[in-house]
Amino acid sequence: MGAAVGFLSGLFGVGGGFLITPLLIFYNISPAIAVATGANQVIASSFSGALAHYKRRTIDLKLGTMLLIGGTGGSLIGVWLFGLLRTLGQLDLAVSLLYVVLLGTTGGLMLNESIRSLIASRRSGGAPASLRRPGTHNWVHGLPLKMRFPASRLYVSVIPVLALGFFIGILAAIMGVGGGFIMVPAMIYLLRVPTNVVIGTSLFQIMFTAAVTTVLQAWTNQTIDVVLAFLLMIGGVIGAQFGVSAGRKLRGDQLRALLAILVLAVGVRLGLELVVEPDALYSLASPTGEVE
Repeated sequence: MGAAVGFLSGLFGVGGGFLITPLLIFYNISPAIAVATGANQVIASSFSGALAHYKRRTIDLKLGTMLLIGGTGGSLIGVWLFGLLRTLGQLDLAVSLLYVVLLGTTGGLMLNESIRSLIASRRSGGAPASLRRPGTHNWVHGLPLKMRFPASRLYVSVIPVLALGFFIGILAAIMGVGGGFIMVPAMIYLLRVPTNVVIGTSLFQIMFTAAVTTVLQAWTNQTIDVVLAFLLMIGGVIGAQFGVSAGRKLRGDQLRALLAILVLAVGVRLGLELVVEPDALYSLASPTGEVE
């Protein structure tokens, strides 16, 4: 499972947290363990990618640090909400609903954008469709408390930067995701960060946010399975190498379309589990939430 998610991470350039957590749930691992342990997969894949980008100097450390400050605050709130939902016995339902809504929305938007890009590319004779250029202004650039980010050539308000990091931190704690599939489009289209520093900066922030989340989950909720996390990391590192090689054979719009279909498929699978009657209507659970 770790190798499969690692392959997809290398193929699509994502952390894979939004895939590994649902897969662990499908494998009958309790959502509490799946969410907290899946974050370790994100740390491993993000560290590998961030290190490569750091060597190429394509990370905006100042922007990444501000995102990390917001992400740390979001992680604290998210871990508290995680423990509260677990105490109330609603964690499984909340995690599944969040995944269905988030994956369905994100996958639908990505698929729509990818189809439009493919159509535009075909009409232009195979030339890649032009993307919206960073540097143009929108409502975000009119907010107060502006700060300069020289590496990204930006002068924007720190409010949306902290808010984006805060939101990703909450998602990381409750859902076990890195949030790169949300952060990257937000940085490009909302903050207008240049594409060449988006991926590296996103991985830098995700790596530390996932690490903070993992420590908080282990300390507060004791939901980290160290053996499972280690096995997922080993498989992920191996699979990612093959994914990177495979990804070089496909165009960007094709990769985005495939990723969108995959995201929608996982969302539909989780949605079916919420509405289809299970084989066993009742189960016995221990105080920790694990099914006996």
